[in-house]
Amino acid sequence: MIKYVVTTALTLAIALTSVYVFGCETQGQTGALIGSGAGAGIGAIVGHQGGKTAEGALIGGAVGGGTGYIVGNEADKKQQKQEIQSLREQASTEMINIHNSNGSIIQVKVTRSGTGWAGPRGEWYDHLPTEAELKPVYGF
Repeated sequence: MIKYVVTTALTLAIALTSVYVFGCETQGQTGALIGSGAGAGIGAIVGHQGGKTAEGALIGGAVGGGTGYIVGNEADKKQQKQEIQSLREQASTEMINIHNSNGSIIQVKVTRSGTGWAGPRGEWYDHLPTEAELKPVYGF
């Protein structure tokens, strides 16, 4: 029994250490690695009850790795969607500098909306507004 516990603990330690030593590029890969290690450990424990520690570890590692990959891959997809949304938002806004008579500068953020641009106060432009067009509203 002690040999079994030591072997299982060693397997888990090696799997978790591998994550930090080798690293992974995606959360899917990290999930697969952690899931494999945890699954192998749990599988070994369950398999040991029936006298089949090695088989339990192999099956547990495979199931854990697959499950870990699926969970990590979904996290990767969510992160990618958030990055794409952020890029879309950045691409649909412009900052226009308004130079005031006292030398100060006010930045006005206009947002692309359909076929035109909307200002911060809800005003509408059918083209990207110029500083001269925005100065009467936002400058002094």
